[in-house]
Amino acid sequence: VVFLLHACRQFPGCGNIVTFSQFLFIAVEGFIFEANFGRKRPAIPIRYYFIMVAMFFTVSVVNNYALNLNIAMPLHMIFRSGSLIASMALGIIILKKRYSVSKYTSIALVSLGIFTCTLMSAKQVASDSSLNEEDGLQVFLWWLLGIAALTFALLMSARMGIFQETLYKQFGKHSKEALFYNHALPLPGFLLLAPNIYHHAILFSQSEPFQVPVIGLTVPIMWFYLLMNVVTQYVCIRGVFILTTECTSLTVTLVVTLRKFVSLIFSILYFRNPFTAWHWLGTIFVFVGTLMYTEVWNSLGPFLARWRKRPKEE
Repeated sequence: VVFLLHACRQFPGCGNIVTFSQFLFIAVEGFIFEANFGRKRPAIPIRYYFIMVAMFFTVSVVNNYALNLNIAMPLHMIFRSGSLIASMALGIIILKKRYSVSKYTSIALVSLGIFTCTLMSAKQVASDSSLNEEDGLQVFLWWLLGIAALTFALLMSARMGIFQETLYKQFGKHSKEALFYNHALPLPGFLLLAPNIYHHAILFSQSEPFQVPVIGLTVPIMWFYLLMNVVTQYVCIRGVFILTTECTSLTVTLVVTLRKFVSLIFSILYFRNPFTAWHWLGTIFVFVGTLMYTEVWNSLGPFLARWRKRPKEE
């Protein structure tokens, strides 16, 4: 998170080169260790991966461009934290699923939290742009477009999750294979973004020099940030993959939720973003609602009961 926030702070439009670097690194690693240099045939037919990749690529690009539309990083993180609830809502509409009252309550809490943070951010954008009425209206309209982009990406991501769920039911779970193809197949699509990627590559090369610790090599500091972000992002994705094979989905969801919360708090403190009491209230609603959805309280109940009984037994 530190490296990504540094890059976004100095070059707000660098999302495409960051995403391309992550895709390229994961695709090369998967080509070697998962696809065995192309000799291993995929368990899921390749045509389904093309559909999945189109969704995945669209979500990644739209999320990146939202940062160029006056969307602050904290609001960006809060919006993306609603992915679990978006999946639930589309599951009701598409798969005709039904849930308990606590699940619907969690939807209401997350929706209220996102609405509160979005409304407060809208007021900040309007007040910051009040000096010039025409410029202020233009900035606000771009901000509304950013909100629309985040909403579209959120729903598209949820739809992709449902599509993956149906594929896994039909062909079995192949998470590592899906990870590879989701990052390898979209690479030609980055040719459409080549001018933007090349432009930021030049800007990165012109950044101040930085001496890498231990090895003593001097490189432009933005390339160092990019490398560290790619490596840490890879470790994060691999960690989530290991969790999905070793732990329950509840544990994985809880860990990812806590990671998003820590990232949000760090971005607020590090960049000193304006964050009012209403923003904090909305954030609390989002994460309490997410924890309610995962039913973490039911999992903690038996543990707390045993912990309370321990002194009596001693």
